[in-house]
This record gives sequence, structure tokens and C-alpha cells, in this order.
Amino acid sequence: MVDPQRPQPFTPELPVGKDVRAIRQRVEAMEAILERSFVIPGINRPVGLDAIAGLIPVVGDVVTAAMGAYIVWEANNLGLPKWKIWRMAGNVLFDSAVGAVPVAGDLFDFLFRSNTRNLRIIKRHLDKHHPESKVIEG
Repeated sequence: MVDPQRPQPFTPELPVGKDVRAIRQRVEAMEAILERSFVIPGINRPVGLDAIAGLIPVVGDVVTAAMGAYIVWEANNLGLPKWKIWRMAGNVLFDSAVGAVPVAGDLFDFLFRSNTRNLRIIKRHLDKHHPESKVIEG
């Protein structure tokens, strides 16, 4: 039995459909995990798995690059123009290449948020071509 007084762990329920709204929610969730999962105390700056995993040489960068590539793959499923797909892939590739540099790359991962940039590209496309997928928060 679940105790309503006790805080429950966050378990996001992501849709598995191929419709535009479901893809948008999955991409937004992936970006949040990669770029702003935690807030660093003292400086109040959000940081995500991309910057944290980048501290693990090679493996962390490969894993976060694959997760970033997933966002690009979903954008391709949405039918974004090829030039936008290439731009997004370039963002992930650039982030991965520079992020692989020890120490300086970790700082770069903290500042350059390729997944947030890619989400912005997707949102602009969806807001223009599929406005019904927009989620109004409030």
C-alpha cells in the first residue's frame, strides 16, 4: 500500500506512440535528463547527465552522444527538413568531440548544451507545422 504522506519517487510516464505529441514529450524528457536533471547548490545552475557522465572518460561521452543522437533520430521521424537534421547532428558531434577533451571538455559540456539547442530546433518546427502538439503549462 502506498503511504500518501511519504514522498514517492519520480516515475515519468512517457507515451510510446508515433504521433507528434508523443514524440515531442519523449524528446523534451530526454533533453531534461541530459541537460537539467539537477541544480548545483550555490550557483543555482541546472546540470544534467551530459555534464556528469562526461566526467567518465570515453564511456560517458559515448553514452551521452548516443542519447543525443536519439533526439536527432526522433526529429527525423517527425519529418524535419534534412538541413535541420544535419544541423542537429552537427551540434551533437561538436559537443561530443569537444566534450571528450579532459577537463576543458567537462567545462564545455557544462556550458554548451547541444540537446537544448536541438530541442529548440524541434520545437520551432513543431510550433509552426503541428501547433496542436504544443503543451500549455500553467
